[in-house]
Parts: sequence; structure tokens; C-alpha cells
Amino acid sequence: MSMSPLRIAMNGVTGRMGYRQHLVRSILAIRDDGGLLMPDGSRVQVEPVLLGRNEARLRELAERHDVAHWSTDVDAAIADPDLPIYFDAQVTSRRVEALTAAMKAGKHVYTEKPTAETLGEAVELARLGADSGVTAGVVHDKLYLPGLVKLRRLVDEGFFGRILSLRGEFGYWVFEGDHQTAQRPSWNYRKQDGGGMTVDMYCHWNYVLEGVIGRVETVTSEVATHIPTRWDESGAAYQATADDAAYGIFGLRTPAGDPVIAQINSSWAVRVHRDELVEFQVDGTHGSAVAGLFGCVAQQRAHTPRPVWDPDVPTSERFREQWLEVPDNGVPANGFRAQWEEYLRDVLAGRPHRFGLLSAARGVQLAELGLRSAAEGRRLEVPEITL
Repeated sequence: MSMSPLRIAMNGVTGRMGYRQHLVRSILAIRDDGGLLMPDGSRVQVEPVLLGRNEARLRELAERHDVAHWSTDVDAAIADPDLPIYFDAQVTSRRVEALTAAMKAGKHVYTEKPTAETLGEAVELARLGADSGVTAGVVHDKLYLPGLVKLRRLVDEGFFGRILSLRGEFGYWVFEGDHQTAQRPSWNYRKQDGGGMTVDMYCHWNYVLEGVIGRVETVTSEVATHIPTRWDESGAAYQATADDAAYGIFGLRTPAGDPVIAQINSSWAVRVHRDELVEFQVDGTHGSAVAGLFGCVAQQRAHTPRPVWDPDVPTSERFREQWLEVPDNGVPANGFRAQWEEYLRDVLAGRPHRFGLLSAARGVQLAELGLRSAAEGRRLEVPEITL
């Protein structure tokens, strides 16, 4: 491809995630640093074109950030041959149609997840991406966060020995909206609008588990709507029809063939008593580690204390103080920007991105099976997806 500015159609930048993480902290940050740094030391400049439905908001964002082009005509942008990349951060219900049109027009696509509302649609997108030959990427931001980068490094270095289990805790209290404003949009709690903890977070947990430990083979899940009534952005009460908590047990298999049990609790009705909003503990025969978004601490086998259970004597040990911080060994990058840079280099090199539409389809599959497991009250197998 030409080394002229790489123009990117960015749809959904008026939303919180699309604006803060993808536009400001990724693409505009790359632009303001002089462009994308290439392996040979050269730079390729990027140029966003803002897309959306709110004309006033798009104009305001473009003026604020010195962006030359914006449009409410998504179809025209997709048809424009001078826009080689289409990015999608819309609500899930609009994503399949836009991604399909973009790939049929020969555009490379980069998208938030879930890629679709159903597994069938997600698989069709993955099939279209493979057949069209475009470079398709799906946001897997958590794998680029400093804490999980360090956790993965420990896995690669054999720190854990044989991995036994993973335990994850995610969530925080999302205010109902009556006395204090909710921190999340109301559609998140309406199933008919695509909301729900399972459909939101199981797509993340699938790629986190795959990226750190191994493939998910089974799922057992329980879901709940702990807060049945919430208040929307206008202050009107509404019935929460989607689950606001999901409790999952996942059977994994490492590349070496070892079985691993993972448990992840996800809730928007929980108060935080941990160092970060999400934490994962991995235990192995030779060591353990706890990672959040940024930090990671570890305890090696030889340094493991020998606790003794005695309900009659207060515990004197300070267990948290017995763990060692895993160093960054470098300057941590914004996870969203780091993946954008990797994806754009793949586009310029004409090669596939390692986190493509098939990976996203597996996330949608796990969410569907998680809800089905909860409805049927049983463990379900997670079959491999073939295109």
C-alpha cells in the first residue's frame, strides 16, 4: 500500500468508548505523534474520518480535534475507494450490516465486539472476511493491558509449572439512576436492546482465557437480574430485562493438553474490595500470580507460606505482603492504541490480524452457551467453529 496518509472511517465515535479510547487515545494520539512507527523506522500518518448519526456532535468533535472530514452518510463512506479501513464502535444491532457492506466493498475492517447478536451472524461475518481477503481485526484490548501482558509473560516463561486454575472477579456497583446517576447507559439493562452482562463480558472472557491459558471447552453458568428496576437517562423508571450478573465456570485446555478450571464472577451489583475493578488469579504447581488491568504480583513455590487453620487464634500473617510485584520492564502503552498499531501494521503489510472475526465468533458462541447453560441448568460443551 501507499505510504500516503492512511484514511480510516470511524463509525460510532460519539459514544464513550469509541470517542475516548479509539479516537482520542489511539488514532489521534498516533496522528499527533507524527504517525504510525513502522519496523524500518519510517512513519505512516493516519487520518480519521468521523461517522455517525448526530451531525451536531460530529461537527463539534471534528472542530475540537482538528479533524478535516466527517459525515452522517455511512453508505457513501463505505463506497469511497479513498477510505481503505472501516472501524465500527456502534451498538451491536447495527454492526453486522455495516461490517458486511464494508467487506463487500473491499475495505479492511476493525471492530468492537460482540460482532453480532447471534452466533450464526458472527460466523457469516468471519466467513465473509476469510473469503474477501481483507485484513479483519476485532478489539481484544484487555490482552494488551500491562497486568495481563505480565501475566502472559509468566505463562510463557513457565513460571506456573502445570497450571491448575484461574479465578476472576469483575464488576462494580452501577447506580440504579434514581438518587445517583448511573455510570452505564440504560440499554445495557434491557435485553431487547442488546443489553446484558453475559453478552457483554463473555466475549471478553473468551479471548482473555484463550490468550492467557487456552481454549474454552465447557461452560457452566448462572445469571441473575439482581436490580429489577432502574432509572434511565431522562429519570424515568424502567424494568431491567437483561442479566446484570453472570457467574461462570469454564473448562479449559492448555496447548500442552492440560485441563484447567476457570471461574469468573461478573457483576454490576457488587461493591469493590480488591485492588482493581477486574483481577485474575492463576494458580499452578510452581507458583501463583494475581493480575489486574495494570498490576501483577506473584508468589513462587519456594516462597509460599504455610498457613495453618485455627479459628480460635486471629491470623497474624499479612498474606498480601508475601507477594512480589512483577515489573513492567518497559513503558506500558495504552492497550487500545497498542492493538490499533498492530492492526494497522498488518493492513499495511497485507497480512491477517491475529485477533480476527473467527475469534470474535467464539466469543459470541460462549455468550450464547452461557445463557443457555443458565436456562437449562447444566454444563455445555463448546464445539470448535469451522468456516
